[in-house]
Amino acid sequence: MNWNEIDFFPVMGEKLSSETTVKLDFSPTNSDLESLDLANTAAFDEYVTQQIKNSGRKYGIGGYLENRAIYRRSIVFATAAADFRNIHLGIDIWTEAGTPVFVPIDGSIHSFQDNAGFGNYGATIILEHQLEGEKLYSLYGHLLLSDLAGIEIGQKVKSGELLAHVGPFPENGDWPPHLHFQLMVDLKGNNGDFPGVCSQREVGEYQMICPDPNLILRSELL
Repeated sequence: MNWNEIDFFPVMGEKLSSETTVKLDFSPTNSDLESLDLANTAAFDEYVTQQIKNSGRKYGIGGYLENRAIYRRSIVFATAAADFRNIHLGIDIWTEAGTPVFVPIDGSIHSFQDNAGFGNYGATIILEHQLEGEKLYSLYGHLLLSDLAGIEIGQKVKSGELLAHVGPFPENGDWPPHLHFQLMVDLKGNNGDFPGVCSQREVGEYQMICPDPNLILRSELL
């Protein structure tokens, strides 16, 4: 598939350029995280908000295949030590709650649900697309819960159409407001949900299933 020949509408309605966006680091190399109470969502939100505000930008971005320290905040990710899920499979776009999210390319609603619970996705929509005869799925997590009302499985969506909005905490899985954007070529039987994080042991498997979302976002920061 030649991604460069496909015209994608900006997921946030505008290009995620160096003028609008700052790259955020949530890996263990970020010493700020050592003193931050990540389980306190208000404190975590204040940290993210200040990082973006201090940069003079509108969005924070990053995370694809990032080894993250922030998942220690929730038991959602706590499996056996060797399989602790801390490798992020999507790209996060951190911004204000209520920010609109748009459809990047024609498709249909594959599935949706509220993945409720601390550290989970909250309201989630998965779209199905056909690109050069191949299926591609795009996932939008941490949405405004009310955006799930009135949509239907199989509903057609058009490039540039308003899909949803970034949700606030705690309804968004109790995270600082952001969009989790992820691509999959195989949903492995999932509906309305798909792992957004994997363990180190699983990276090779999931990297084959989950292409780099920046193939669609096209941010020069990533």
